[in-house]
Amino acid sequence: MNIVFVEPHFPRNQREFTRALAQQGAHVIGIGETPWDYLDDELKGWMVHYEQVGSVTDLHQMTDAVRRVQGMVWVDRLESTIESHQMVAAQVREACGIPGTSVRTTWLCRDKPSMKEALRAAGVRTATTIGADNAEQVWEFARQVGYPLVLKPRDSAGAAGTSRVDDDTGMAAALEAMGGYGSIAVEEFIEGHEGFYDTIAVEGQTALDFASHYFPGVLEAMRTRWISPQFVATNRIDSGGLYDEIREMGAVVNAALGIGTSATHMEWFHGPRGLVFSEIGCRPPGVGCWDLYCAANDMDVYAAWAEAIVHGRVSQHPSRSHAAGIIALRPDRDGQVTGYSGLEDIENRYGRWIIDAHIPGPGTPTQPVEAGFMANAWIRMKHPDYDHLRGMLDEVGRTVHLHAG
Repeated sequence: MNIVFVEPHFPRNQREFTRALAQQGAHVIGIGETPWDYLDDELKGWMVHYEQVGSVTDLHQMTDAVRRVQGMVWVDRLESTIESHQMVAAQVREACGIPGTSVRTTWLCRDKPSMKEALRAAGVRTATTIGADNAEQVWEFARQVGYPLVLKPRDSAGAAGTSRVDDDTGMAAALEAMGGYGSIAVEEFIEGHEGFYDTIAVEGQTALDFASHYFPGVLEAMRTRWISPQFVATNRIDSGGLYDEIREMGAVVNAALGIGTSATHMEWFHGPRGLVFSEIGCRPPGVGCWDLYCAANDMDVYAAWAEAIVHGRVSQHPSRSHAAGIIALRPDRDGQVTGYSGLEDIENRYGRWIIDAHIPGPGTPTQPVEAGFMANAWIRMKHPDYDHLRGMLDEVGRTVHLHAG
């Protein structure tokens, strides 16, 4: 099978998808922005051909590159795993007659108001939302629905560009800050615990799944410096209750949006209104989630994805032997890293449960709090007991401090 894979070099874990496809027997043709000579020998060895383009989000460049490849070999699939690459990849598929996720499905998985309209029609509980093209529409929605509300670009990923507003003053400030966006998704704020549900689907059916929890919710975590936020992949997903509800919702969402053979990443809330859908991406999660799933489940999730793409099946089964999580360590101010306190204590107490860590050295420029879980320092851990892991991660947050100046 000949598979075009978009951007095999950056970010770094993209190479894992390339590796897995090659190990499943695919002939991988990479298309990326990095010059061939800059790629390392291992990555080169997983590909049979490589095309460099100026931008993998430029439709004309990507279409031309894929047609050049089609002039040499039959292309069976074109795969992309980064949110910002999804729409162009879908458009190239349709222009070049390549099977895979359609433009319609990609649009529904990126445009938040359209996504939720389609899912409400399928009976999925979602927040009330609109897509607004001007400030007047936003103000009218606020008058009808009331506060608090959430504003974000219609096609953003995760919490990028997202803000919560609680009154007219906050709304005015948020609209001014978002002035550069052509269209805004506005929705009611849903109270409740926040988590996500990740799958690998084969022909629309869930073949592999994982559930994770945020502590605290994403908006609070990405706006509050003193918090050391976590997300934790549970090993209790087979225990029924809420997880059965999540699985049922995921199946309905996949069917309603036309998701076929693909990784998915679905965000959800659970609170006074029960389980409420937030949004979904027709792609793998970011922030190293699959690395946590690999470490916790004695399996190679990248290989499972590649097997689904190449062979239309998933033969691996997660052990659910451990829960696994990440905790982000924020600098106490913006500037440059000057040092850490508490690291040795944590290593001595919990070293056997640490999967890996990223501890930038003194002099490293800090990144803004809103840049995400892996923007600065972080530690990833696992433990057979989910509650015990939560306690360890909390202790890391209380003990380890990243100092900057």
